[in-house]
Amino acid sequence: MKNTYKILVTNDDGYEAKGLLSLVSALKELENVTVTVVAPANEKSACGHSLTLVRPLRFVSVDDDFYKLDDGTPSDCVYLSLSTMFVEKKPDLLISGINRGSNMGEDITYSGTVAGAMEGVLHNIPSIAISQVMDFSNPEGDFVLARETIKKLVCKIREGFFPLPHREFLNVNIPADLEVADMRVTYAGYRFYANDSHLHRNPRGEEHYWLGLHPLKFSPREGAFGMSDYEAIQSGFVSITPIQLDLSAYKSMKTLQDWLG
Repeated sequence: MKNTYKILVTNDDGYEAKGLLSLVSALKELENVTVTVVAPANEKSACGHSLTLVRPLRFVSVDDDFYKLDDGTPSDCVYLSLSTMFVEKKPDLLISGINRGSNMGEDITYSGTVAGAMEGVLHNIPSIAISQVMDFSNPEGDFVLARETIKKLVCKIREGFFPLPHREFLNVNIPADLEVADMRVTYAGYRFYANDSHLHRNPRGEEHYWLGLHPLKFSPREGAFGMSDYEAIQSGFVSITPIQLDLSAYKSMKTLQDWLG
């Protein structure tokens, strides 16, 4: 009999998010798998790789092996789980998601979903971030393809090995409105950004702002090999991007050294 395979799950949309619950139910369909969920009590989208250092945090039990972290970030969830629930043995795999919306290109630097996977590989745990691209005029989604994709990846990892080296993780994006799609290995695309803020006033006339959603506009990276995550999604493929934590700009080191003299 195979040993039980332990998976730690988190997200940045909050513990009640449909994507998270869909992920958990999909993983529980696999044999000899135990799933522990530690997710933020509130939505933490775009919180990045932040830890909470200015106030205490508290686990609140929601169900068996299911906890919300009171006002914690995804990184908090992973960090505290490993230091309290997995002291003797780390989980075999960490999965962050399924996020409501894409995490492609430079958006990964904002993403709390991706940060959950970052925190996992910092602690030497094979990690996956998974996001569902969607039309926000229909923000619910069905997550059918995302569920099947993550089950395939988990089975492949469990039956073989995790395909990336130390401090690298998989960033998976699922195309919208498809139930079947092939997978493509991609690089992170080059996204165009603009300032999009909306001014409102409360009944007392005080101003406040909402940050808006940017349309998904990308271009290929000059000199990049293969297909970008955005190109894959636009072509109806599941995008799987290997992401490394080392952000050093090695190509610029000689230029910088010459500049310093």
